[in-house]
Amino acid sequence: MSGRRTVVGVMGGCAAESGTVENARTLGRLIAEHGWVLLSGGRPTGVMQASVDGAKEAGGFTVGVLFDTEHADAAVGLDLVIPTGMGAGRNVINILASDVVVACRGSGGTLSEIALALRFGRPVVLLDFDPGEAFLTACAADARWTLAADPRKAVDAVRGYLEEAGRA
Repeated sequence: MSGRRTVVGVMGGCAAESGTVENARTLGRLIAEHGWVLLSGGRPTGVMQASVDGAKEAGGFTVGVLFDTEHADAAVGLDLVIPTGMGAGRNVINILASDVVVACRGSGGTLSEIALALRFGRPVVLLDFDPGEAFLTACAADARWTLAADPRKAVDAVRGYLEEAGRA
């Protein structure tokens, strides 16, 4: 195994219901407790802020790859802010920088990240979010994805994918 840190990308909506926010916060905390780096789209709202909050509560390291060009547009608590000015194009960076992607409830941006992850061979864990088997299998013939009802099951699935890749 290489010396680099394991990166778990957490994707999800800017606008999120309270249950999704709580799932994202718990997920962030569990990611940090495992010693993994949490990567998100870095916005100060919804799933992105909640996952960062959870990771920071557990002493984790957090990275935000921003849609915009300004550090000031970042979620509170990020350790590393990467402003791209690429708009939704930054989704490719989010995916390629992640060893495993966890997708919380979201909309078009989240769906694009799921599609990119599957297309580029990144395993995806869908936390209380099911965009449908037809969508998921259409993204790539060898797509690897798992549905998880809660954050603990999501982290168990992440751990399983990391073990398969020799990164656990």
